[in-house]
Amino acid sequence: MRVQLLYFATFRDVAGRDSEERQVAGGSRVSDLWRELTGEMPGLLRTGFMPPAAVNREYTGPETLLAEGDEVAFLPPVAGG
Repeated sequence: MRVQLLYFATFRDVAGRDSEERQVAGGSRVSDLWRELTGEMPGLLRTGFMPPAAVNREYTGPETLLAEGDEVAFLPPVAGG
């Protein structure tokens, strides 16, 4: 099945793009997608843990099942001051 990935801030810098359409296996969870991405782009692991994720613009947990056409974004940490 296909999902749309959105990249923001430092994750966009690592990925070298704003978004991409990606094929994932049926039954994939948000955490499975994160593992796949970090295997391809180790620079995403700067935080040492999976960042918050949003599926279809709603915060979700790592065990959330993905569905055909979902929009997925992993939200990088931000600094403020």
